[in-house]
Amino acid sequence: MSRNRSFKLLANVCRLILAATFILSGFTKVIDPWGTAIKVNEYLSIYGVEFLCPASMAFSIWLCGAELMMGCMLLFKVRIRLISIFALVSMLFFTLLTLLSATIIPVEDCGCFGEALKLTPWQTFFKNLALLPMAVVVWWRYRRDRIFAFNALEIVLTCTFFFLSMYLGYYCYRHLPLIDFLPYKVGVNMWEAMQAPVVEPGESQTVLVYRNRKTGKLREFSLEETAWQDAETWEWVDTRTTTEAPAVRPLISEFAVRDAEGDATEQLLTAPGRLYMLCVTSFERLSRGCTRRMARLAERAAAEGARVVCLTPQPLDGVTYRAFGEERVRCYNIDASTMKTMLRARNGVVELVDGTITAKRNCRDIRP
Repeated sequence: MSRNRSFKLLANVCRLILAATFILSGFTKVIDPWGTAIKVNEYLSIYGVEFLCPASMAFSIWLCGAELMMGCMLLFKVRIRLISIFALVSMLFFTLLTLLSATIIPVEDCGCFGEALKLTPWQTFFKNLALLPMAVVVWWRYRRDRIFAFNALEIVLTCTFFFLSMYLGYYCYRHLPLIDFLPYKVGVNMWEAMQAPVVEPGESQTVLVYRNRKTGKLREFSLEETAWQDAETWEWVDTRTTTEAPAVRPLISEFAVRDAEGDATEQLLTAPGRLYMLCVTSFERLSRGCTRRMARLAERAAAEGARVVCLTPQPLDGVTYRAFGEERVRCYNIDASTMKTMLRARNGVVELVDGTITAKRNCRDIRP
């Protein structure tokens, strides 16, 4: 009898740990669907199924929403037999996937907690290895329950968890993440964040990690190399140090804007006053509504005496100006990944005052 009680207590502890892990993991990813879609695309490229990339956004919202929903159902013991099976299958799948990521097909970060917590593939694998027996215990504890015998309360809770989880992902896709875990958050002075601390020679070596846009393979560069500056071939992934010394990379290291006249990063980020950076992924795919809202913003900024520039990853032919309403706005090139890191939206605006980020908005949230 005491053994049975001990096992029930163990099963409840395992259930709560699994629930907390799934809720944390699902929430940190579902509030950043753009970031999760980028990670999904990375995996699809690595495994050679790039044709699925157009569905990465929908899949990221569904996957992370389902993970959050599963955590909530474990927490409240809603149809626990069915959910314990899903939890066990999920842990088996992700344990195998992270083992592959750590050995045969290495990746820098598995993305299991989004941008909130970075874990190496080995750290993620051992985390999954610790959770897998817990999933087995929970499944074994409830293995005799009926799978599809939903009562009225369970049906209501299941539908509630499903719609709330999916809507949370959809809302953050339509607007911006509820919590910004990235370096470009409101309140950060971008120019100051780009300055690296002084490091004594020999303490550490800075390594730039870039991904080949064509092959998807990662490559490390030293600061002295210049091949990584070819933005058409290489996409920035990470900047790290090769020793256990304190990190020397700046908070923001990859931000750079330029045009035919050269690098304009310092000029823009150190300019006094208010600066609106209109971020446009593709001028051809910019909707009329977004164009109108950006035009009204540019006209209002001109009346205020504020400066407006346009940042885009599209190639520019010489010094380029684009018409936004009655205002002609100068355009600069920016790396596509950098822009997506700064603003989790296809199009939008980042507002600076004396180089400090004061607001970020998805294009549909720009107000005149």
